[in-house]
Amino acid sequence: MATSLRTPSFTSCSSSSTDTDDEGVRGTCEDASMCKRFAVSLGYWHDPYIQHFVRLSKERKAPEINRGYFARVHGVSQLIKAFLRKTECHCQILNLGAGMDTTFWRLKDEDLLPSKYFEVDFPMIVTRKLHSLKVKPFLLQPIIELHSEDPLQNDGHLLDSKRYAIIGADLRDLPELEEKLKKCNMNPQLPTLLVTECVLVYMTPEQSANLLKWAASSFDTAMFINYEQVNMDDRFGQIMIENLRRRQCDLAGVETCKSLESQKERLLSNGWETASAVDMMELYSKLPQAEVSRIESLEFLDEMELLEQLMQHYCLCWATKGGHALGLKEITY
Repeated sequence: MATSLRTPSFTSCSSSSTDTDDEGVRGTCEDASMCKRFAVSLGYWHDPYIQHFVRLSKERKAPEINRGYFARVHGVSQLIKAFLRKTECHCQILNLGAGMDTTFWRLKDEDLLPSKYFEVDFPMIVTRKLHSLKVKPFLLQPIIELHSEDPLQNDGHLLDSKRYAIIGADLRDLPELEEKLKKCNMNPQLPTLLVTECVLVYMTPEQSANLLKWAASSFDTAMFINYEQVNMDDRFGQIMIENLRRRQCDLAGVETCKSLESQKERLLSNGWETASAVDMMELYSKLPQAEVSRIESLEFLDEMELLEQLMQHYCLCWATKGGHALGLKEITY
């Protein structure tokens, strides 16, 4: 089977790359959001909120894309919930490059909200998300219900409330990022979970290393979850890189995506004490059999080999620092 027939990707929003490439990177936010919206519309997972942020694409997404997004959402969600249970929700979450993500609302529905949930992305993306919040009470009401204090702070690129904040910032500018987070009452003393999905790969290795070092040095007790590409040295990986480049979207940090070992090494060399990584095919093979049967009945997939190739080029990594009494290092997928 020729990999050049279809080379889809599970991309996401990110706050990185050079000024010239930022527009291309921001475009991956729209792609990822529409793919999630389409998969939800077919019943892959339940998310009543995404339809309020993203229109339903008229273009049908390939079955392997939908299964890939299911595995991604499931894997990231399981690690987030494991952290919340270990900390008994006495923690904060920083979703970096969050885009149109709906995790805050879904966690609230499950009564699993942390002490505070922060989202960060490009100011342009944050402005768009804030507009959706403003015009759709279904999205804003849960935030207001949890606030019950002064009026919400909202300046167009930032909204702050008691349990939720969304901030327009560039992850390459760490002093600005830290200043804005502290303005929204980020608490360095709280156990902190940081999440990035297809974000670090759009930053240079130096920029992503600086972000990881900042995260490790800012919190005594922390966990980092990273979802992005892996095994990018082979032919399939090269085709993915070329396709994105044609869309003015350069994977500036792809050299760190050579293997699971290189992904773990980046975390360990930048201040994290433990690091684990699995490719998405391994994760898919560990999904509950009932769930696999359910999602595989939604659509017929005629090229299982393509799904395997695709999933072998994405991975889920997680690292911990401190939190020994909480058992953070015991968290696994």
